[in-house]
Amino acid sequence: MAGRKQKRALAEHAHFVKSPWLVPFDAKFDVKKARTSPPKGAPGKQDCRKKLDDLVEEIRDLQEVFYASDRHALLLVFQAMDAAGKDGTIRAVLTGTNPAACQVYSFKAPSDEELDHDFLWRTARSLPERGRIGVFNRSYYEEVLVVRAHPQYLERQRLPKTKDLDALWQERFESIRDHERHLARNGTVVVKFWLNVSRAEQKKRFLSRIDERTSNWKFQSGDVAERAFWPSYMKAYEEALNATSRPWAPWYAIPADDKAYMRVAVAQIVVDTLRGLPLAFPELDGKEQHRLREMRRMLTDE
Repeated sequence: MAGRKQKRALAEHAHFVKSPWLVPFDAKFDVKKARTSPPKGAPGKQDCRKKLDDLVEEIRDLQEVFYASDRHALLLVFQAMDAAGKDGTIRAVLTGTNPAACQVYSFKAPSDEELDHDFLWRTARSLPERGRIGVFNRSYYEEVLVVRAHPQYLERQRLPKTKDLDALWQERFESIRDHERHLARNGTVVVKFWLNVSRAEQKKRFLSRIDERTSNWKFQSGDVAERAFWPSYMKAYEEALNATSRPWAPWYAIPADDKAYMRVAVAQIVVDTLRGLPLAFPELDGKEQHRLREMRRMLTDE
C-alpha cells in the first residue's frame, strides 16, 4: 500500500515529456553513444528556423496562461562544454517571452560569500517564483562537473571532510536529487538540458571566435586549456546525468553540433512541458463577475 502511494505521489510530480533526447531514469545513459549531430532525416536549417518561429510563438502564448494561472514555476537548467551554444539557445528559444515573467541567471566562479555557504545556496536564492520561467545558464551542477574535473577547487570551499572524493560526489548527487524533488513537490517544474557538443565542433567554434574580430570577446585563453580535461568532463557528465535524471527533474541530452536543430529540439521540449501542465486563465466567482459588470456600467455611463 505504501509503495503504491509513493508511486502515485511521484507520478503527480513527474513532468518529463516524450523525446529521443530524454536521459533514461535507469542509470544506463552512455556518453559515448549520445549523439552530437542531428539524426538522419532531420530538417535542414531553413526548416528548423521556420519550426523555431512557430515554437517561439507557442511558448509566448503558453507563457501568458502560465503566468496568469500562477500555480507552477518553470526552471530551465542549461549545462554544456564551452562554445556549445547555451547563450544563443536561451536567447533564441525565449525571445518571445514576456520579460516581466522570465528571468535568466548566469552562474560563473563562486564569490567568497557564496563559498561560505553550501553549494546549493547561491542558486536557491535565484529560483523562479510561481508563474515565472527561470533559466540557469550553468547551475549547481558545476559542483559535480567543473569541480570534479578540478578537485583542487574544493580547497576554497573549506569543507569539513574532502579526502574521500568518491563519497563526496555521491553525497552531492543525493543533495541535488533531494533539492529537485523538494522543488517538484512545491510546484517548480525542473527541466535540464545538456547541450552535447563534440570536441571537433568545439575546436571549430573556438577557431571561429579567434578569426572573427567581432567574436574575439567571446574567447578566453583558458578555454583551450580546458580541452585537455575533456575525458574527465565526459565522465563527470555521464555520472551526473545518470545520478540525477528523474521523472520530476529530467535531463535531455541535446545534440549541439548543429545550432539550428539544437534550438528546435530545446524549444519543442519546453512547449511539450508547458502543454502538459494544467494551465488555465483564472475564473472570477459570481460576486467578482457582478462587480465587473457594475464597473463596466459606471464607465459606459460617464
